[in-house]
Parts: sequence; structure tokens; C-alpha cells
Amino acid sequence: MVYENLIYKKGDGLALITLDRPNQANGMNYALARELANAAQDIDLDSSIKAVILTGNGRFFCAGGDVVGMSKLGDDLAPEVKRMADELHKAISTFARMSAPVIMAVNGTAAGAGFSLAVTGDYVIASESSSFTMAYTNVGLSPDGSSSYYLPRLIGIRKTQELMFTNRVLSACEACEWNLIHCVVPDDELLERAHSVASNFLNGAAGSNSAIKKLLLQTFDNGLETQMEIEGRLIAECARSDNGREGIRAFSEKRKPNFD
Repeated sequence: MVYENLIYKKGDGLALITLDRPNQANGMNYALARELANAAQDIDLDSSIKAVILTGNGRFFCAGGDVVGMSKLGDDLAPEVKRMADELHKAISTFARMSAPVIMAVNGTAAGAGFSLAVTGDYVIASESSSFTMAYTNVGLSPDGSSSYYLPRLIGIRKTQELMFTNRVLSACEACEWNLIHCVVPDDELLERAHSVASNFLNGAAGSNSAIKKLLLQTFDNGLETQMEIEGRLIAECARSDNGREGIRAFSEKRKPNFD
């Protein structure tokens, strides 16, 4: 695919995706959502990728759906919105289930679908000037982008209701206090911190990180015994792997492991 709405780079085990519609506040439309889904699929199929960074170009991470573009669709509005949501959801599902951890580097306003996308990350870093708001009901729409799944699990139903019904705007520090993100950094240090976090994944055992993602994705759906059985199977799978053997050997030899 030729990417016209995002910048997609891969190398040395890292994939970097930059939403690239700065003149439209990186607003989500069908084309951007489709490209995002395609990039996610490409990463998922590439076993060399051990970490992903997703950020936005310009002053916005993603200001939600491209409402100006939507206003021009006429009778095609509803089917086009559904097509866009389907592609966005495909991307989010792929990011959630791929082996590589996904780092969200939120560089500005994250509204609507941008908010929804940001909090799906395995590790979420925000710049000091960033902000978070649902904003869907301001334009007569309802939440998408998995926010009705992730938000109640991250912050509980009451705070989710507050965000969705009132469109309260959270500063980066408030978002951190609410456990929506992991940390806040100065604006000019955002990508540096994202790459620092990525380096931990790049130097780590890919199988271990993949197992963590699988365990956490299932934890609210399973009972205790079911979850422990999955834990047992995954830790045994890791122990059988080359990285598992190397990690155990390195620990016993009191040296740093050399993971693939």
C-alpha cells in the first residue's frame, strides 16, 4: 500500500507509525483508518518487529473523526462512518493481539477516536501539553474505537460515564492520575521517551512480552482457574523457547541475557 495519510517506517525491530493529516488535526477518515489497519496487519505478520510506536504529526495526536469531511458526505454519511469504524476497529484489534507491544506517544489533543485509540496502547506516554476528551456527543455521535471496552476496565464505569456524557477535558496530568496513561513528559522529550521504552522491548524477550499481552487481554473474561491454566501453558511455552532457555541460563551465570 502507498501510505498517503500516515508515515510508516520499519527497521531494527521497531515500527514507527505517524498519523499524518496535520492540516485536518490528524482527523480520522476512511482512508486513514484503512491505512492504519493495513500497517497494523503488516506489523502483525512481520516476526522481526518487537516494538511499535504510534504518534501524530503536528499539534494534534488525533482530534477524532474528520467532521468537516463527514459534513460533505450527504446520504453517504452513515455507510461511510461504518466503513471507517470497521477499519479503525480492525487496526485496534490487530494492535491488541499482535506480539509486539504498542507504545502510544500522545503529542497533543486526543479527542473522540483519537482518545479511544490512544488508551489502547500497551504503554501510553503523553506530552505535557496534550489533552484528552471524548467529544462524541458534541457532534451527535456515539463512542467508537473500543472506548466502551477499554475505559470501564481502566477507570471504572462512573468515570467512563463522566467522560462520555459530559465530554470533560482531561489534562495530561489528570489523565495520568486517572490511570488512563502511564506517564507525562515535556513536549520536546516525548519521542525520546517513547524510543527509550521501545529499547526495553527491543532488548527483551519477544515471547515474554507477547504472553503478557495475551494474559491481560483475557483476564476480565476468565475465572481464576481458567486464567491460571492459561498462565501455566504460556510460561511453559516461554520456557521451551530459545529465549526462555537463554534467560534462565544467563540468570544462573549472573550475566545479562542475549535475547533474539
